[in-house]
Amino acid sequence: MDIPLSTIAVVGLGTMGTGIAEVLARSGREVIGIDIDDAAARQAVAALEASTARAVRRERITEEERRNILARFRTFSDLQAAADAELVIEVVPETYETKQQVFRELDAVVSPTAILATGTNALSVTRLAAESRHPERVLGLHFFNPAPVMKLVEVVSSVLTAPPAVAAVTELARQLGKEPVAVGDRPGFVADGLLFGYLNQAAAMYEANYASREDIDAAMKLGCGLPMGPLALLDLIGIDTARTVLEAMYRASHDRLHAPAPVLGQLSTAGLTGRKTGRGFYTYAEPGSPNVVPDALTPAQDAGAGAGRTVRSVGVAGSGTMASGIAEVFAKAGYDVVLAARSQEKADTAKGRIAKSLERSVTKGRLTAGARDETLARITASGSLDSFAEVDLAVEAVAEDLLVKQQLFATLDKVCRPGAVLATTTSSLPVVAIARATARPEDVVGMHFFNPAPAMKLVEVVRTVLTADEVHATVREVCVKVRKHPVDCGDRAGFIVNALLFPYLNNAIKMVEEHYATLDDIDAAMKLGGGYPMGPFELLDVVGLDVSLAIEKVLHSEFRDPGLAPAPLLEHLVAAGCLGRKTGRGFREYARR
Repeated sequence: MDIPLSTIAVVGLGTMGTGIAEVLARSGREVIGIDIDDAAARQAVAALEASTARAVRRERITEEERRNILARFRTFSDLQAAADAELVIEVVPETYETKQQVFRELDAVVSPTAILATGTNALSVTRLAAESRHPERVLGLHFFNPAPVMKLVEVVSSVLTAPPAVAAVTELARQLGKEPVAVGDRPGFVADGLLFGYLNQAAAMYEANYASREDIDAAMKLGCGLPMGPLALLDLIGIDTARTVLEAMYRASHDRLHAPAPVLGQLSTAGLTGRKTGRGFYTYAEPGSPNVVPDALTPAQDAGAGAGRTVRSVGVAGSGTMASGIAEVFAKAGYDVVLAARSQEKADTAKGRIAKSLERSVTKGRLTAGARDETLARITASGSLDSFAEVDLAVEAVAEDLLVKQQLFATLDKVCRPGAVLATTTSSLPVVAIARATARPEDVVGMHFFNPAPAMKLVEVVRTVLTADEVHATVREVCVKVRKHPVDCGDRAGFIVNALLFPYLNNAIKMVEEHYATLDDIDAAMKLGGGYPMGPFELLDVVGLDVSLAIEKVLHSEFRDPGLAPAPLLEHLVAAGCLGRKTGRGFREYARR
């Protein structure tokens, strides 16, 4: 099946089909665009004209190259136009009936050697292939939106697909400047298989009124470096499409994490399917517009504002990287900071770490030498918590151990003046259990910074059922003053970020356990197809496998969902002492420093 794939038909000229046609035409292929809707075909031509005109203005192509690209793209309303195509890519609506009808009609039109590719991300390629007279030539070719920009292409084989067909489209993907990843036939494949479970959990979190849509999206963008928040992404994908994908995944996995959140069905039934209709989780200026406009759910500018307590001085308990980073953040913002550790030596070492961090900022031109000196002068290193006697805010950043934190808060309760706010930076422990170690649980709140604290903008503000309103308001005000973005959440395992992030990481490990895909393919898929700054295995090794396992156990213990049970492979690696970069080996091996 040595086919040049120089003439390619694209069936379905919606957003994805138009994008794929553009990629093919720009690469020098003859492209036959087919859509029963003449308006869709005209829109596809207009979109290609507009994108190539932009490319000329930006001097990426010449006017002659533009004319040649446009000449290579022809549109038709009948599948008969695909007769001379060596490859046909269908991207019609995501239903078996529609796709099977297309494949049956193509059987009567194309050459027996032509490859038929489905762009599905939810339906069974094997089931579609079985409907064809030549199932060996049917495979999946899953581009990501927007196709001209996104580098990932998943090449999906069924048990019926001939290897030469896979080789031909894999080579085509490379020639198009894409990164092909070979996967087997199961709903969601790699990227969407991991992505949609995460999106579904975010929808469920919103539906449960745990956090606002704005806070959920901000938390995942600022806490994980994602290009879009999950609810905004659902609106972009289409809530109805997402629900279809999740239904297919649930039928295959019976994993409750894939059972579509009821809100997805409610919005779909109401016709509120996202950007394309002008309303989904958010409201848009008009159908198809990316511009969000205020609606009844949009928080007021002063939402969350209240009469907080005055904070002039801050105590930070701890001597590790997180404690040093938090102390640096407060000192840079003009607060007087007491950095207390278990010994004067540890406290001095922590302050030394801050000095080195500030010096790096000076070297990079981010900070003046004067500002560096002023910041350091605001920090007092202490070997005793007794030095917190007059602070207005005490922030704990010690080991993630409930007993250790409770003992520290019991001490803070005795040392700190009445009215001081006591904050824990825990990422997984119940804040209320820490608060109850004091005689003033109403003064205790969660203030979860992200590592590295000087660089990461997010702070999860966690109020318990006992936290006073003015304490909550105080911490939000302080976050703004230190140039962090506060998001509100309740006191439950994982808060927002870890509750959404770690099940996704756990599911990636399960994919490897099941031999569905390799570490490299999964990491590449999520970076190139999902826009993630790091692949899941890169991130796990950075976070630490022991830390990741501990968080997974907390989530599983609290929510009791079988799908949240830590993957055995993660437990085995931790038991073997393979904890990631810090030990030189985790999912990958690293050079010793």
